Amino acid sequence: MPRLPPIQGLLAFEALARRRNVTQVAEELHVTPSAVSHRIRQLETQLGFKLFGRSGFVLTPDGDAYLGRVREALSLLQGEPDADGRGEATRLRVAVTPTFSRQILLPRLSLFRHRYPEINLVLQVALPVLNAPVDGADLELRFGTGPFADRESVLLLRDEVTPACSPEYLHEAGPFDGFDTDAVIARARLIRCPLEPWRTWFQACGLTLREPAEGDQFDDIGLTLDAAVAGFGVALLRLKLGAAWLDSGRLVRLSPRAVPSPHHYHLCWKPGKLQRWECAAFVDWLQQSLR
Repeated sequence: MPRLPPIQGLLAFEALARRRNVTQVAEELHVTPSAVSHRIRQLETQLGFKLFGRSGFVLTPDGDAYLGRVREALSLLQGEPDADGRGEATRLRVAVTPTFSRQILLPRLSLFRHRYPEINLVLQVALPVLNAPVDGADLELRFGTGPFADRESVLLLRDEVTPACSPEYLHEAGPFDGFDTDAVIARARLIRCPLEPWRTWFQACGLTLREPAEGDQFDDIGLTLDAAVAGFGVALLRLKLGAAWLDSGRLVRLSPRAVPSPHHYHLCWKPGKLQRWECAAFVDWLQQSLR
């Protein structure tokens, strides 16, 4: 029978893949940092391949593939068998914002289900304009500048913004060449969204215009873009999040220029949550899938 890897080495590997910090892993496992390093080297020697790259504790392709098997095995060892002798599925609750989940998360989610079939995902809708904690959620997707009080987090997605409108509205009220002068912008109806204020565009163009106080307002990015499709006016579009609206031709850009948005998507959790393997697995997977 092949020699089984030592459980101490597997625990050290899983924790280091999650935390990327030897000192933090040592504190979690109640050992010294040198003991953590020794366990990793011992495990690599027995396996015959490297688990981490040369810097930053980034997983190698072999290490990344092995991590999923290790977490599945640790989950089975930690679980209590049910009456039929089978371990119960692990449930993971994730609070997500509407447009991000539809445009970014769901198209990729089948890959997560294929990789971790033992995890049952429960997606709960959260309102990004409030960024309020969602009861019972293990992980929370939040939108803003960060950091967030009482939460640890990782930055998931940055984006750039540019003005856009429907072809019909452009034909009706345009042209809006460049959409970067007071005179041009004054001829347009600006759709307001508190998640993506117009001052980002105004400041980048060197304009002194104030944030519009009148006009239609929508508290969801997807609804804002749908309103632009319906001819409500010009919206400030996020290029990654709004790619489907542009690719389909429902919206057209009014400027070749795009400027960085100060608001980003973050994945957040209460301190200590990443000690649960399923939480760490989802955070690692989502970060990698968005790179």
